[in-house]
Amino acid sequence: MTTHEPRHVPVLLDRIVELLAPALEPTEADPEPILVDCTTGLGGHSGALLDACPAARLIGLDRDADALAEATSRLRRHSGRVHLVQAVYDELPQVLEDAGVASVRAVLFDLGLSSLQIDRTDRGFAYAVDAPLDMRMDQGQTLTAAAVLNGYDVAELTRILRVYGEERFADRIARRIVAERSKEPFANSARLVALLQQAIPAKSAKTGGHPAKRTFQALRIEVNAELAALESALPAAVEALAAGGRIAVLAYHSLEDRLVKRTFAAGATDRAPRGLPVVPPELRPELTLLTRGAERPGPDEVAENPRAASARLRAAMKLGAAAQENDTSGEGEAA
Repeated sequence: MTTHEPRHVPVLLDRIVELLAPALEPTEADPEPILVDCTTGLGGHSGALLDACPAARLIGLDRDADALAEATSRLRRHSGRVHLVQAVYDELPQVLEDAGVASVRAVLFDLGLSSLQIDRTDRGFAYAVDAPLDMRMDQGQTLTAAAVLNGYDVAELTRILRVYGEERFADRIARRIVAERSKEPFANSARLVALLQQAIPAKSAKTGGHPAKRTFQALRIEVNAELAALESALPAAVEALAAGGRIAVLAYHSLEDRLVKRTFAAGATDRAPRGLPVVPPELRPELTLLTRGAERPGPDEVAENPRAASARLRAAMKLGAAAQENDTSGEGEAA
């Protein structure tokens, strides 16, 4: 564990506030608009939005109990407006039902690892430091990275490395893992990193980043079922939005961003058969896009916070019945 508290730098903070704050203005019908942060982490984005929107209330989810404890401390100045829940984001409908909330005004996802998970090296997420092969965002769950490495067969390992890590050498790596674990089960990250450095050709390693990057990403996604959770959470979040409500998603790799793009594009497209002269209300788009494709951090932000380099931001607004009648193409394009 680190011996000092890392400086928390939320990614694209000003842009997130710019996109979501308009939905969090109080109205006569909704004097205390609700923001849901599905990945609260250390509370950086949530805190800034609560600062900018003094009438808003927060429902914050995170599967990591350590992160929630830290967020509770950091958001103490807003304590009367904050409700934090240990939950995975695909549990959003149940969290809202338990809170007696029918609809919300804004939803935020900041996907991938939190700063706390990255900086606490004993959690096993970082390949640069030797640590137990854990990678659980929720320390209460059973499956760990070590269990995956020591228990999955060659075909299963190849699948997760190829699909979740987009690893070209997935089959070669999987076979070496299975061969090595027969001598001794994998327990710590340094041994896995050494295997990966040997398994990936030097020429590819020079151009493809650290040879462990893609395998560690794949293991983390598998251990935490991240893509499966996101695939069900995104439509549920859109469904929970009130008319005029907004959703913003920060993704950090192409698999996440592809799901976000697909969900937003589907929501921003009418479902009427081609050639129908009049589109009935129930088949009209339910979203309008607020970003043109995926927005990226500028060079100044990346220089200050290198973790922002791979971020992709997309946002959309929920249309009401009247807006659906007038909407044409939205502000952005699903590029």
